[in-house]
Amino acid sequence: MTWRFALLIEPAASDDPRTDFADTFAVVDPTSPALSIGELSTQRGDGIFESIGVVAGHPQEVQAHLERLAQSARLCDLPAPNAAQWRQAVARAAAESPASGEGVIKLILSRGVEHGPAPTAWVTAAQAADNTAARTRGIRVVTLDRGYDSAAPARAPWLLLGAKTLSYAVNMAALREAKRRGADDAIFVSSDGLVLEAPTASVILRFGDRFVTPEPSGAILHGTTQVSLFEHLAAEGHEVAYESIPVADLARADAAWLVSSVRLAAPITAVDGAELAMDAELTASVNRYLLSPRD
Repeated sequence: MTWRFALLIEPAASDDPRTDFADTFAVVDPTSPALSIGELSTQRGDGIFESIGVVAGHPQEVQAHLERLAQSARLCDLPAPNAAQWRQAVARAAAESPASGEGVIKLILSRGVEHGPAPTAWVTAAQAADNTAARTRGIRVVTLDRGYDSAAPARAPWLLLGAKTLSYAVNMAALREAKRRGADDAIFVSSDGLVLEAPTASVILRFGDRFVTPEPSGAILHGTTQVSLFEHLAAEGHEVAYESIPVADLARADAAWLVSSVRLAAPITAVDGAELAMDAELTASVNRYLLSPRD
């Protein structure tokens, strides 16, 4: 049985000293209208969000997601989220989650109603899609030019490439293009030939016992799952690194994955039609870690 939950939030100032924000939450029917027709999140995609994986009722990597929400708010000139308030909202949503299985909690902060006095905020919780096939059988990807060189984010910070915004039309178009090309997902590359990220995931490559991911910059969104996984791999004795990765390195990797908060680690089995070896044992070990409770 599927489940859903929704909570509207009256955003508190970032320096609000309260420890209990329950009176700023309003539970709403997730199947009923709850937003104004003038809401800028739907009119212009003017807002930010985070997706938190839930495993057996436990929300994963909450602190990392709240920190990234705050970073996105800074980049988008939105009011700084009150971390304590949002953490309590996450706990409230998680309390509605089943004690088994996987789910996803989404945090959304919008600029609000056009010409309105305050931002709009809400939290949703729902059952996650079944990602077993992607985790065990792998995914085929194609590379897609993102349309700018690797120096563009520094020249044009208003592109907001390092923020997790609600403006996901391009990301969804990329996934549709990947499907048209007979693949499951895409990897964005810069026009000067560097690997960036997937539309909804981070890229990790393995060369021998060394794991690399594109260096964090304004060109990509720093992945919470990737960071957690690198900490785990380093603790296991593996070498991890952030580097500029030429597109050609995709084909010569010993193994590769797309990693994200809900799908977790999906091994890449082909890039632009060229087969890539899948490390099933390591993938299973990585996903066991990612399915373990992590704060």
